[in-house]
Amino acid sequence: MEDRPPHMKATTTGTSSGTGIGTGGGSGSGVWLRRYQIAPSPRARLVCFPHAGGSASYYVPVSRRLSPELDVLAVQYPSRQDRRHEPCVEDIGALADRIIPELLPLADRPLALFGHSMGAAVAFETVRRLEERGVAPAVLFESSRPSPSSVRDEFLHRSGDRALITEMQRLDATDAGILEDPELLEMILPILRGDYKAVETYRCRPPDAAVDCPVVVLFGDEDPQATHEECLRWKNHTRGRFDMHVFEGGHFYLNSHAEAVMRIVAERIRQ
Repeated sequence: MEDRPPHMKATTTGTSSGTGIGTGGGSGSGVWLRRYQIAPSPRARLVCFPHAGGSASYYVPVSRRLSPELDVLAVQYPSRQDRRHEPCVEDIGALADRIIPELLPLADRPLALFGHSMGAAVAFETVRRLEERGVAPAVLFESSRPSPSSVRDEFLHRSGDRALITEMQRLDATDAGILEDPELLEMILPILRGDYKAVETYRCRPPDAAVDCPVVVLFGDEDPQATHEECLRWKNHTRGRFDMHVFEGGHFYLNSHAEAVMRIVAERIRQ
């Protein structure tokens, strides 16, 4: 989330320079969470979930902007950056299941979750699991993602590489130079395909599942992947307060409205 889009060049290639957080739960190895700034006495923790093809470093600017008031953590999915040798997890529920043990020991402070696109689905399922275990997140931010009850029958993950590339161009989801680099494409496309499989096969069970925590929805008014009606239905998936913010732009509206988005996040958590 930067003033200039970091996109996949900053999120799927290279290595992550953040500190891994070993919690003693799950793998205990600290591979799931990254902390890029130290917050000695934060009022709350903000856990950020990347989009399809994205990685933890996409949220470095968020950490710089909101620390030290908030302890900003970013989830690092398998198969990218320093986890590039691990297989992709192609199921939203399985991702949430594996993240939960890493978050439970961090609930000594209020937890807020922010997910963009695919990350929004993972964040929602993570909140459901936290609440089942007696942890009450302070707020859930859902960005550029239709509600769980807004099901689309899509099968892009079964298509050829050209279809995936075309979709990335349509969503402005990566730099043009990457799409023209055969070596980078060879590395990126399997990640994208696995993530798209996770998103396209995700079905919330039950379809009308709701969380207790407040939900804040953010999206772009020209986003082909999350319409106004689909985003408005998020109000049916919370028993708490519901707020919605619409920005000019498409699926990656937040790259052009980073400061406004982070201001909303910070102010909502302060409340």
